Amino acid sequence: MAACCGAVRGFLFEYDTPRIVLIRSRKVGLINRAVQLAILAYVIGWVFLWEKGYQETDSVVSSVTTKVKGVTMTNTSALGSRIWDVADYVIPPQEKNAVFVMTNMIFTLNQSQSHCPELPDDNTECNNNSSCVPGYVSTHSNGIQTGACIPYNSSIKTCEVFAWCPVEDDYHIPNPAFLQGAENFTILVKNNIWYPKFNFSKRNILPTFSSSYLKNCIHDAQTDPFCPIFRLGKIVEAAGQNFQEMAVEGGVMGLQINWDCNLDRAASHCVPKYSFRRLDNKDSANTISPGYNFRFAKYYKDSSGIETRTLIKAYGIRLDIIVFGKAGKFDVIPTMINIGSGLALFGVATVLCDIVVLYCMKKRYFYREKKYKYVEDYELGTSET
Repeated sequence: MAACCGAVRGFLFEYDTPRIVLIRSRKVGLINRAVQLAILAYVIGWVFLWEKGYQETDSVVSSVTTKVKGVTMTNTSALGSRIWDVADYVIPPQEKNAVFVMTNMIFTLNQSQSHCPELPDDNTECNNNSSCVPGYVSTHSNGIQTGACIPYNSSIKTCEVFAWCPVEDDYHIPNPAFLQGAENFTILVKNNIWYPKFNFSKRNILPTFSSSYLKNCIHDAQTDPFCPIFRLGKIVEAAGQNFQEMAVEGGVMGLQINWDCNLDRAASHCVPKYSFRRLDNKDSANTISPGYNFRFAKYYKDSSGIETRTLIKAYGIRLDIIVFGKAGKFDVIPTMINIGSGLALFGVATVLCDIVVLYCMKKRYFYREKKYKYVEDYELGTSET
């Protein structure tokens, strides 16, 4: 009898915990189907059609070379009439994925190493030799002080320095720019790209171009969107800037080449898209150290062996060529992965539906009562057993 009662009790113990009965309403079913349709639209519309989830992708490998053309003339009291060609204003002749075109400059002619007065400022102006420290040099000095206080002009005295004399005076930048004609200079950009995963290569000089077309075309977003020859003024204009203003103190421009290629289509559809923007920050409220400039010198030595130089502080436009892109081609593996991920998302529909109905809707307490039915626990007594 004891064994029998134990068996009966063991059987009844299975019903000691409450049972949950799921009750589905029509409205819950509609929400569930709506969530499933949203997931289906996401998988088909976004993953496969927009993001092309059925393709294997690769990033672009690129090389860029540039060639600038253009001639202009200046006529100044310091230099007289002078022709400027590519060898004068492209510095250095070759850069990696960039080119610098000089548009403005400050010349300091016939410098030689000797003693001369320093430029006047709060630290160099003096009244006597006691204000000058022999051997003193600061970050902004043009040379090393000798300890002497000598006239800079008829009204100002400054400390004497041993330096390249006369020292450079860059307080006044020429305005308008020295090479205003740089606006019409042209830049040929040759870009070769390669997608190693697909062994696909191409260049921005398209196979349909003829020699005569390449010699005469100028890039225009409407009429000649694929021409690789750009007028410098149009590049600046396309970025929403004024060339003559930018030419005074210089700046940095970006020429962006985008190669987004769908290699499931013909290779002729893989073409570059060009865009332009100014990269250095132009802020009217912050005018400290604007634009882009650097210094270089041309050295000479006369028959007596005295070395002289012409110092040039060059302002200009640096054009950085930025190439980016992505290529895609059909592949079974990413297709199956995305299909499997999409099917797995359908299992989330029920969970999302429950969260919305039970926690977000106004009648969530009503739906909670309908969804779950709690059966009161009961236990058989020993006498009944």
